Amino acid sequence: MKNLTFIININAPKQKVWDTMLNAETYQQWTGSAWPGSNYTGQWAPGANISFIGSQDGAGTLAKILAFEPYDRVTAEHIAVLLPGGVEDRDSEMAKNWVGSTEQYDFSEQDGLTTLTVSMSVYPEWEPMFTHDWPIALEGLKALCES
Repeated sequence: MKNLTFIININAPKQKVWDTMLNAETYQQWTGSAWPGSNYTGQWAPGANISFIGSQDGAGTLAKILAFEPYDRVTAEHIAVLLPGGVEDRDSEMAKNWVGSTEQYDFSEQDGLTTLTVSMSVYPEWEPMFTHDWPIALEGLKALCES
Protein backbone atom coordinates (compact mmCIF):
# COMPACT_ATOMS: atom_id res chain seq x y z
CA MET A 1 0.00 0.00 0.00
CA LYS A 2 1.06 3.57 -0.69
CA ASN A 3 0.41 6.25 1.93
CA LEU A 4 -0.73 9.55 0.43
CA THR A 5 -1.31 12.82 2.27
CA PHE A 6 -2.99 15.98 0.99
CA ILE A 7 -3.20 19.13 3.12
CA ILE A 8 -5.07 22.36 2.50
CA ASN A 9 -5.65 25.46 4.64
CA ILE A 10 -9.12 26.94 4.37
CA ASN A 11 -10.08 30.36 5.71
CA ALA A 12 -13.23 29.15 7.48
CA PRO A 13 -14.11 27.53 10.82
CA LYS A 14 -13.69 23.75 10.87
CA GLN A 15 -17.43 23.23 11.47
CA LYS A 16 -18.14 24.96 8.15
CA VAL A 17 -15.42 22.96 6.39
CA TRP A 18 -16.76 19.72 7.89
CA ASP A 19 -20.36 20.52 6.96
CA THR A 20 -19.43 21.58 3.43
CA MET A 21 -17.27 18.50 2.89
CA LEU A 22 -19.81 15.96 4.13
CA ASN A 23 -23.22 17.48 3.26
CA ALA A 24 -24.69 15.56 0.29
CA GLU A 25 -25.40 18.64 -1.82
CA THR A 26 -22.09 20.42 -1.30
CA TYR A 27 -20.20 17.09 -1.51
CA GLN A 28 -21.34 16.81 -5.13
CA GLN A 29 -20.15 20.34 -5.82
CA TRP A 30 -16.60 20.06 -4.51
CA THR A 31 -15.98 16.49 -5.65
CA GLY A 32 -17.35 17.36 -9.08
CA SER A 33 -14.33 19.55 -9.73
CA ALA A 34 -12.16 16.40 -9.80
CA TRP A 35 -14.63 13.54 -10.16
CA PRO A 36 -17.69 14.76 -12.13
CA GLY A 37 -20.93 13.10 -11.10
CA SER A 38 -19.63 11.93 -7.71
CA ASN A 39 -22.13 11.53 -4.91
CA TYR A 40 -22.80 9.22 -2.00
CA THR A 41 -25.61 7.31 -0.36
CA GLY A 42 -25.63 6.27 3.25
CA GLN A 43 -24.70 7.97 6.47
CA TRP A 44 -21.55 9.41 7.92
CA ALA A 45 -21.81 7.48 11.19
CA PRO A 46 -19.60 5.04 13.10
CA GLY A 47 -19.98 1.51 11.75
CA ALA A 48 -22.20 2.64 8.86
CA ASN A 49 -21.65 1.65 5.25
CA ILE A 50 -21.54 4.43 2.70
CA SER A 51 -21.58 4.08 -1.09
CA PHE A 52 -19.48 6.49 -3.09
CA ILE A 53 -20.98 6.57 -6.57
CA GLY A 54 -19.00 7.98 -9.45
CA SER A 55 -21.52 7.65 -12.25
CA GLN A 56 -25.21 7.35 -12.93
CA ASP A 57 -24.98 3.58 -13.46
CA GLY A 58 -24.38 2.97 -9.74
CA ALA A 59 -20.71 2.05 -10.08
CA GLY A 60 -18.30 3.17 -7.38
CA THR A 61 -17.07 1.89 -4.05
CA LEU A 62 -18.55 0.75 -0.75
CA ALA A 63 -16.85 1.86 2.46
CA LYS A 64 -17.35 1.27 6.16
CA ILE A 65 -16.98 4.25 8.50
CA LEU A 66 -14.45 3.18 11.11
CA ALA A 67 -14.17 6.47 13.01
CA PHE A 68 -16.50 9.42 13.15
CA GLU A 69 -15.57 12.24 15.51
CA PRO A 70 -17.70 15.27 14.57
CA TYR A 71 -15.66 18.25 13.40
CA ASP A 72 -12.38 16.39 14.02
CA ARG A 73 -11.98 13.11 12.09
CA VAL A 74 -13.58 10.61 9.72
CA THR A 75 -11.92 7.32 8.81
CA ALA A 76 -13.30 4.94 6.18
CA GLU A 77 -12.17 1.58 4.84
CA HIS A 78 -13.21 0.50 1.35
CA ILE A 79 -14.81 -2.93 1.56
CA ALA A 80 -16.10 -3.52 -1.98
CA VAL A 81 -16.16 -2.20 -5.51
CA LEU A 82 -19.66 -1.34 -6.74
CA LEU A 83 -20.36 -2.51 -10.27
CA PRO A 84 -23.07 -0.95 -12.46
CA GLY A 85 -26.41 -1.36 -10.73
CA GLY A 86 -24.71 -1.24 -7.32
CA VAL A 87 -23.65 -4.91 -7.33
CA GLU A 88 -20.92 -5.51 -4.74
CA ASP A 89 -17.65 -7.02 -5.95
CA ARG A 90 -15.04 -8.13 -3.44
CA ASP A 91 -13.35 -10.88 -5.46
CA SER A 92 -12.37 -9.66 -8.94
CA GLU A 93 -8.82 -8.55 -9.67
CA MET A 94 -9.99 -4.92 -9.67
CA ALA A 95 -11.63 -5.38 -6.25
CA LYS A 96 -8.54 -7.07 -4.81
CA ASN A 97 -6.56 -3.97 -5.80
CA TRP A 98 -9.01 -1.66 -4.02
CA VAL A 99 -10.60 -3.44 -1.03
CA GLY A 100 -8.71 -2.55 2.12
CA SER A 101 -7.82 0.96 0.96
CA THR A 102 -8.47 3.58 3.61
CA GLU A 103 -9.03 7.29 3.73
CA GLN A 104 -9.08 9.66 6.67
CA TYR A 105 -10.06 13.31 6.98
CA ASP A 106 -8.60 15.30 9.89
CA PHE A 107 -9.75 18.83 10.71
CA SER A 108 -7.90 21.30 12.94
CA GLU A 109 -8.56 24.99 13.44
CA GLN A 110 -6.54 27.91 14.69
CA ASP A 111 -7.85 31.48 14.65
CA GLY A 112 -10.57 30.68 12.09
CA LEU A 113 -8.16 28.92 9.70
CA THR A 114 -8.90 25.23 9.20
CA THR A 115 -6.25 22.77 8.15
CA LEU A 116 -7.78 19.74 6.44
CA THR A 117 -5.54 16.70 6.05
CA VAL A 118 -6.63 13.87 3.79
CA SER A 119 -4.65 10.67 4.35
CA MET A 120 -5.06 7.64 2.13
CA SER A 121 -3.58 4.18 2.05
CA VAL A 122 -4.05 2.75 -1.46
CA TYR A 123 -2.59 0.15 -3.77
CA PRO A 124 0.14 1.65 -6.01
CA GLU A 125 -1.97 1.63 -9.18
CA TRP A 126 -4.32 4.22 -7.61
CA GLU A 127 -1.59 6.66 -6.61
CA PRO A 128 -1.44 8.64 -9.90
CA MET A 129 -5.20 9.27 -9.96
CA PHE A 130 -5.41 10.46 -6.36
CA THR A 131 -2.18 12.46 -6.56
CA HIS A 132 -3.67 14.33 -9.52
CA ASP A 133 -7.30 14.58 -8.39
CA TRP A 134 -7.24 15.28 -4.63
CA PRO A 135 -5.56 18.69 -4.95
CA ILE A 136 -8.19 19.70 -7.52
CA ALA A 137 -11.03 18.48 -5.30
CA LEU A 138 -9.61 20.24 -2.24
CA GLU A 139 -9.34 23.52 -4.12
CA GLY A 140 -13.04 23.09 -5.01
CA LEU A 141 -13.84 22.53 -1.32
CA LYS A 142 -11.78 25.59 -0.34
CA ALA A 143 -13.63 27.76 -2.87
CA LEU A 144 -17.02 26.64 -1.51
CA CYS A 145 -16.03 27.17 2.11
CA GLU A 146 -14.51 30.61 1.55
CA SER A 147 -17.35 31.99 -0.61
